[in-house]
Amino acid sequence: MVDRPGGPARPDLFARAQGAKRRPVIPAWARSWQEAKTAGEWLGSYAWHLTAYHAVRTPWYCLRLTLQAPHGVARVVGGTMRWVTDAEGEPARAASVAAGDIGDYLRLSRQRDRRVRWRAAVAFTALFVGLVTAVALYVLAPQWLLFLAGAALTLVMGRLGQPADAPVIRRAVEIPKATKLTSDIVLRALGSLGIPAINQAQAKGGDGFTFTAPITRDGPGWLAEGDLPYGVTVTDVADRRERLASGLRRPLGTVWPEAVQHEHTGHLRLWVGDQDMSQTKQPAWPLAKTGTVDLFKPVAWGTDQRGRWVDVTLMYVAGVIGAIPRMGKTFLLRELLLIAALDPRAEIHSYDLKGTGDLDPVGKAVSYRHRAGDEEEDILYALADLRALQTELRRRSKVIRGLPRDICPESKVTTELASKRSLGLHPIIVAADECQKWFEHPKYGRELEEICVDLNKRGPALGFVLLLATQRLDDASLPKGISANASARWCLKVMSHTENNLVLGTGAYKRGVRATEFAWGDKGICYFLGEGADARIVRAVEIDAVAADRIAQRARTMRERLGTLAGYALGEQPEAEAAASYDLLADLFIAVPADKPKLWNEVTVARLADLRPEVYGEWTAEQLTAALKPYGIRTVQVWGTTEDGKGANRRGIRRADVVSAIAERDGKQEAA
Repeated sequence: MVDRPGGPARPDLFARAQGAKRRPVIPAWARSWQEAKTAGEWLGSYAWHLTAYHAVRTPWYCLRLTLQAPHGVARVVGGTMRWVTDAEGEPARAASVAAGDIGDYLRLSRQRDRRVRWRAAVAFTALFVGLVTAVALYVLAPQWLLFLAGAALTLVMGRLGQPADAPVIRRAVEIPKATKLTSDIVLRALGSLGIPAINQAQAKGGDGFTFTAPITRDGPGWLAEGDLPYGVTVTDVADRRERLASGLRRPLGTVWPEAVQHEHTGHLRLWVGDQDMSQTKQPAWPLAKTGTVDLFKPVAWGTDQRGRWVDVTLMYVAGVIGAIPRMGKTFLLRELLLIAALDPRAEIHSYDLKGTGDLDPVGKAVSYRHRAGDEEEDILYALADLRALQTELRRRSKVIRGLPRDICPESKVTTELASKRSLGLHPIIVAADECQKWFEHPKYGRELEEICVDLNKRGPALGFVLLLATQRLDDASLPKGISANASARWCLKVMSHTENNLVLGTGAYKRGVRATEFAWGDKGICYFLGEGADARIVRAVEIDAVAADRIAQRARTMRERLGTLAGYALGEQPEAEAAASYDLLADLFIAVPADKPKLWNEVTVARLADLRPEVYGEWTAEQLTAALKPYGIRTVQVWGTTEDGKGANRRGIRRADVVSAIAERDGKQEAA
């Protein structure tokens, strides 16, 4: 036996108090100036609408009440007469007569006589006082008071005379039928989910859910929190969200069951909003009209279900955005670029591979490099830029390595280092919409992928931010080397668990993080994974093209004033753009001749440098090895002779591998 006699031992009071969860002294809504301001603005606008609505209709109200006043007088007189004569007791007396109960009839008759005498006296006194008061007012009161009293009496009689099905005054605002969330409603909804453990508990007279706190008002909705039965998880409830919304009799977009971090998996937090999240009016974005950004600090970019701002810190992250078409993916990417543009130190490289110009507000105003389209020249432009950025990545690593520890203690770019222009460690933002156009390119796709993976892995600590958005979610469009290392993820509506997990990480769907549950009308709403927190549902700020132009122009003005505007925004073209047109495989085909089936890397690099010194002049053997990986060419041990005539084994490449890579690439290109 492992149990102690007398039942299980419980921790003492002190131990339980130490582990107790302390609730905040001041509620969260009372500590938020934004929530208080939003509520005040709503209350003011509501009062103004109410006043204006009824003020405009007051003359019509008065006319209708005046016309209904005779009917009201008749009702008052008739009601008074029925009260004085005790008409309500007539059915009881008639029943006594019909039953032949003389004693009961006499008793009821005497009761009627007493009531009539008393009520007649009250009615006569009231009539006498009323007539005397009316005569006194007519003789002594001024004209305006007589008019006011007559108007008031007429309106009162009109109100008493209005039909029950045709009220004179109607509501100025149609109040939504969002009933208060109660424990009975929650238990009824949980019982309708068809979860055996909950149904069994309720069948035995239990609740099937233990509330750990009272149901409270939380923002524009209600919050219920408690423990599910043993063996039931929050995921089980989230899987049945549609049935839960039906049980609560609320729209699907208002019902949000979620787990609680650092609690057991059966602890449910259920938030039920007053309105659908997609229809709720969003507060004004703080950066819409004024303000600057420090990319090393959190910046608000969207709101959660309760209308609270959600922040993102763009530095030290690489991000991916995934969604099906027309769900707000490009708008979200543009918003993140606008945030970056408001930091005048940031160097932006924006690529709109869809070619519709959605990123032009940022690109034309502030971008250092910008391109819209997926034609061959657009791909070459991007390739040259990414090659230059990879070179810049290596330069920055040397700069960071050479800085003193007291200036750079964590071996990464900080906001202080980014502000020192002499170091050249300013933030660099690389963003590509429809990035699958890069990685699926038959000729340059592998090299583009290799560079992006390098920027994705090493770039965040060196001031690089890579943001990739795509609507084609598979391993080819979003390579695992990128998706697996993305520290910030935005997933709008997708169609299956495969796409869901590709963006949000393996196992996200099983944990209940399901972007597949978003409706078609939930544009701009996504699961956001980042900032060191679990996935949250966030609605991005809606910024149309006009507003984006206005914000981008404000960012351009700041850069012009500080002297940081450069590149594409100033009409400058990259100096070495023509260098992007070289073909490494074709050059290797020449550098490794047919009579040399195998060649050392250092010999190959030297021959490439003779062929194109402006491209390969500074290449090393290791750099050639890295450049060959995207094409599937791996180095092998090659036997050769050194300058002093000694034989040696060194790393090299085989001409046959180069020929195979060229044949495979050209075959795919012809097929495409």
